[in-house]
Amino acid sequence: MFEQLDLDSALLAGVKECGFKKPTSIQSLVIPEAMSGKDVLASAPTGTGKTAAFLLPAAQHLLDYPRTKPGFPRVLVLTPTRELALQISEQNEKLTSFTQIKTGVITGGVNYGSHKEILTSTTDMLIATPGRLLEYIDNEQFDPREIEILILDEADRMLDMGFAETINRIVGEARWRKQTMLFSATLEGSGVLKFSKDLLNEPVFLESNPSRKEKGKITQWIHLADDKQHKFNLLAHLLKQEEVKRAVVFANKRETVQYLSGKLYAEEIPVAWLEGKMPQDKRNAAVERVKDGSVNVLVATDVAARGLDIDDITHVINFDMPRKADIYLHRIGRTGRAGNKGIAISLTEAHDMAVIGKIERYLNEKLPRRVIESLRPKNKEARVAVKKPKVKKTTAQKKAIAKKQRKRASKKAK
Repeated sequence: MFEQLDLDSALLAGVKECGFKKPTSIQSLVIPEAMSGKDVLASAPTGTGKTAAFLLPAAQHLLDYPRTKPGFPRVLVLTPTRELALQISEQNEKLTSFTQIKTGVITGGVNYGSHKEILTSTTDMLIATPGRLLEYIDNEQFDPREIEILILDEADRMLDMGFAETINRIVGEARWRKQTMLFSATLEGSGVLKFSKDLLNEPVFLESNPSRKEKGKITQWIHLADDKQHKFNLLAHLLKQEEVKRAVVFANKRETVQYLSGKLYAEEIPVAWLEGKMPQDKRNAAVERVKDGSVNVLVATDVAARGLDIDDITHVINFDMPRKADIYLHRIGRTGRAGNKGIAISLTEAHDMAVIGKIERYLNEKLPRRVIESLRPKNKEARVAVKKPKVKKTTAQKKAIAKKQRKRASKKAK
């Protein structure tokens, strides 16, 4: 129970306000270690409560050591996307609603003037995306020297998005901090472990194995497609099925998002869409249309793979396959959250089979192939050539080859 974690009664009231009954596995692991002041390197799948795992101990620190004078934030949470920053802020305001802790958000994609209050008045906890925050640091509008706790959420995604240098600069500016916590959905193949070595000081490594109730169940399968048109026909057929209550369709490019949105409307499947370089008000409106049930399909690029705060997504469909296996994991993590069941379907052409092989090795399981009888593919599944590993030659073999080469050279010389 949360009462056993030595949290302030005001935070326990906030926990109750959020509807949390008992700590998830990642919360039980992280909160005691974080409250002891240790640096933390933690890994847990999306949808298992890791946001509260870092917000609660950070809030407890602010209550244990009250502010003595006005100033800049004492806790900084860096996160990759605007959507995730807003989601974390909303949860923090609920958790700290019975305290005097003030939360602020700084992200790109919004008017600079909207951050004036955060930059000029006292804020205790700041949730920010790295790019815009560094702008304010460079312009000397934000002083990071008062940061006592630095938290990096979805660190693997921030590295994938090219934020490594920006984060390193912010970390350097906040070098007087007392504690650093780094959270990631995955640690394999993302460079997070290497990145964390310079960032963390003797961290505790915490990796949760969520219970079945926390983890949910995601059923995955593949449909083979002959070409782009065949793939679209498969997508339209799937989205018209009654069991698809709320779906996210992933594409790799903005142009593909626009293409799918128009084609699906022509099939009388209304959609909302979400992609990069989109004004914040339009992004919010798109998400709200899905949340309130105006439409039940969201077409998105990977900008929405993290921090997409939409409940009860029943299906994730990959119209384009991601380039990396860990991004696939983040995409399908939009469904099957908090113990619910979910379905992840990938529509694959011949050129996708190499990445399918990577994903299957990453998951350590083969993804089932399924066929819709009316849309049966004409072509067989493409075979991916497997490179044979080079076998090192023994010293004796090397000597024999060298001897043959000398003989040939000698004959040519004669």
